[in-house]
Amino acid sequence: MALNTSAEAPLPVGEVSRLIGGWIDRLGAVWVEGQITQLSRRPGAGVVFLTLRDPSHDISVAVTCYRQVFDAIADVVSEGARVIVHAKPEWYAPRGQLSLRATEIKPVGIGELLARLEQLKKSLAGEGLFALDRKRPLPFLPQRIGLVTGRASAAERDVLENARRRWPAVRFEVRNVAVQGVHAVAQVVQAVKELDELADVDVIIVARGGGSVEDLLPFSDEQLVRTVAGCRTPVVSAIGHEPDSPLLDLVADLRASTPTDAAKKVVPDVGEELDRVQQLRDRALRTVQGLIDREERGLAHALARPVMERPQRMVEEREDEIEALLARSRRTLGHLLDRADSELSHTRARVVALSPAATLERGYAVLQTADGAVVRSADDMAPEQELRARVAEGEFMVRVADTATG
Repeated sequence: MALNTSAEAPLPVGEVSRLIGGWIDRLGAVWVEGQITQLSRRPGAGVVFLTLRDPSHDISVAVTCYRQVFDAIADVVSEGARVIVHAKPEWYAPRGQLSLRATEIKPVGIGELLARLEQLKKSLAGEGLFALDRKRPLPFLPQRIGLVTGRASAAERDVLENARRRWPAVRFEVRNVAVQGVHAVAQVVQAVKELDELADVDVIIVARGGGSVEDLLPFSDEQLVRTVAGCRTPVVSAIGHEPDSPLLDLVADLRASTPTDAAKKVVPDVGEELDRVQQLRDRALRTVQGLIDREERGLAHALARPVMERPQRMVEEREDEIEALLARSRRTLGHLLDRADSELSHTRARVVALSPAATLERGYAVLQTADGAVVRSADDMAPEQELRARVAEGEFMVRVADTATG
């Protein structure tokens, strides 16, 4: 819509800004591509602020979005990344400033690829494929090591040479495969399955040298990750260099930063082990020698005691004590016997003094009726009744002539 203005009837700046805002408000949402040059994510804030720049025209525009919109791609997007934004243009009239309110942000190129990998990573993690309790320990000295790597590659050379340098007798079962390109995933999966089925293969190393994100994509493939998760044999991932982190690193039982590092972690160093054995032998010898020395000191201390220098002394001391106890017991028993004899004599004398026989010896007699009853009263007797008279030296019969009471 054309405006009728002239030098005599100009529009105020505020009116022009208001009209521009009205024109912009009539625009619908648009897709905009650019590079993030500034990014502001304040803790606790519900809105994220960023600046989108067009490098070819050196033009920038402010972009705002809700936090949940940006959080969807926050793990793969940072300052300098190229993105595509679905946003509604907005005009801030007081300042005459154009901005975009984004409702969706998509990474471009590598960012888009990383976003897909991040989604796959979260999905597999939710299934528990990366859980630490699934990790299996590596054998101390594997009988045979399975190696999946590129043919005549630097990774293969690094693993074999470093492993044999550390333990010359180590044995390998090598599977050469494509480590990038369309056939890489299928060949690596097949090689891992073959090695996992071999009973004498104790550990499997999947190795590849460094490369771009696209080159390492096969080692983040979902099929390969699930195959490694289902292996009964421990798997070591040695892909790329230290900064590289394909999904295979997360599902493997052990991650090695480089192929050389994988050889060091899987195969023990024979020289180091010999040194460790020697150290343990020396430590054991010192311990045993210390025990022997301590026991010798204890034995010498025991032998130095008087009882060990003259053992019979203790027997002699006990002999004197026993003799003293025997003499004391004899005296005590003698006193007891003498006292008992004296008491027995007194008791016997009393018994004799009170005995009827003693009375009879003094001239008394005991009269008994025919039935053996003792005569105690003359009234109990009848004339001519026969009685038995017992005296000290025998007995005889008497007859009652008469009775009288006094």
